[in-house]
Amino acid sequence: MIYLDHNATTPIAPEVREAMLPYLGDKWGNPSSSYRFGSQLRRVLESARAQVAELIGTSPREILFTSCGTESNNAAIHAALKANPLKRHIVTSAVEHSSVLNYCQALEKNGYRVTYLPVDCDGLLKLADLENAITENTAIVSLMWANNETGVLFPVREIAELCRSRGVLYHCDAVQAVGKLPTNLCDLPADYLSLTGHKLHAPKGIGALYVRRKTPFSPFIHGGHQERGLRGGTENVALIVALGKAAELARKQLPGYDAKVRPLRDALERGILGHPHNRPADTISPTGGDGRDAVAGIPGTELNGHPELRLANTTNITFHGIESEALLLLLDQEGVCASSGSACLADSDEPSHVVKAMKPDTGASRQMIRFSLGTETAPAQIELTLAGLRRAVKALRT
Repeated sequence: MIYLDHNATTPIAPEVREAMLPYLGDKWGNPSSSYRFGSQLRRVLESARAQVAELIGTSPREILFTSCGTESNNAAIHAALKANPLKRHIVTSAVEHSSVLNYCQALEKNGYRVTYLPVDCDGLLKLADLENAITENTAIVSLMWANNETGVLFPVREIAELCRSRGVLYHCDAVQAVGKLPTNLCDLPADYLSLTGHKLHAPKGIGALYVRRKTPFSPFIHGGHQERGLRGGTENVALIVALGKAAELARKQLPGYDAKVRPLRDALERGILGHPHNRPADTISPTGGDGRDAVAGIPGTELNGHPELRLANTTNITFHGIESEALLLLLDQEGVCASSGSACLADSDEPSHVVKAMKPDTGASRQMIRFSLGTETAPAQIELTLAGLRRAVKALRT
C-alpha cells in the first residue's frame, strides 16, 4: 500500500503506541478517584498536557483535552457565542472544514447571521474582505490556518491582529497546521486554536483546544469536574498519553519536516503537471534525477491552490474530464490511497466545496484528487504512484 492521504489521518507512531499501552493494561484506573491507583494518573494527564503545550508554544493551563478537532472547533464557537449572547454574527470562510461550516449552518437556523468570506482562484483570502465583514455585532471570527483539501495557508497572524484590533474573538482551526508548521501562540494572538491527535500520528478520538488565558469559555459538554470543570467526561488516559507523546515527537521532527516532504510532493507534482512550480533545480525528480529533467506530465491536469502558499505535503490536482471517484477507484486497485477531499465528507456525492469556491465556473470540484504525504513517504512510492496514475488516467480516457 502507498498511503498518500495523511491529511485524512496518519498511522500511529510506534513510540505513541508503546507509550499508551500501559494505560490500556495494568494502569486502568480513574484519574478522578481519591485512592492512589487512580489519582496517580493525574500526573500522567498533566505531563501530556505539558507536551501538547510545548508543541504550540503556550502554557499547559491553556490546553483543554477534547475528543477530536470537530469538538474543539464547535466548543470554541460555542464559547464565544455564550460569552456574548447579544452578538449574533459569525465570520468564517467558504472553504472551512465541515465541522465549522455545518455548525454555522445549524446556528443560522437559530437566528444567527453568518458571513462566509470568499476566496480567489488560488484559495487565498483577502484581509480587506474580513475587515469589511466584522461589525459591532460580530461575536467570533473562525478561520482556519491550513486548508485540509488544498493545503493553502491563510494569513493567521494578520487575521488575529485584525480581530484583536476590532475587539473580536478569533478561533483558528489549526488541525492541519500543527506538526507541519512552527506554532508559537506567544506570538500568534489567537483566542482559541484547535488540533487533533490523528493528524499527528496519535489515535483517532483525542484532540485539544487552546483557550488563551482570560478568554471566555463555557463548557460545550457538561458533566463532572474534569478538565477544571470546562469539559465533562471521564478522561481517556491512554489517548491523552498518546496525544502527548505524538506532540513530543512532532516537536522534535518539525525542524526537518519541510525538507523531507516538500521535495517528494514537488516530484509528484512534476510527474503529473510537467513543470516544477518554481522549485529549486536540485530537488528530487520522480525519476531520481536532479530535478532538471524534462517531464512530460499527464495532459489535462491543473493545480488547485496557490503554488507556494500552502503546506509542504499537500497537492490538489484536477484531472479534466475524469470523475474523481472513478480515478480513485483505479488508484485503489494500483495500491495507492488518495482522496477527493475531506475524509469527513467521503460518503457525500457533493463536489468539493473548497475547489468549487475557488473555481465555481468549472468542473474542477468533481474532477480533483488530493495527495497528502507524510514523513514516511519514500521516493520509490512517488515513482510507483506516478506509474499507476498514468495507467489509470489512460484507461479512463481511452
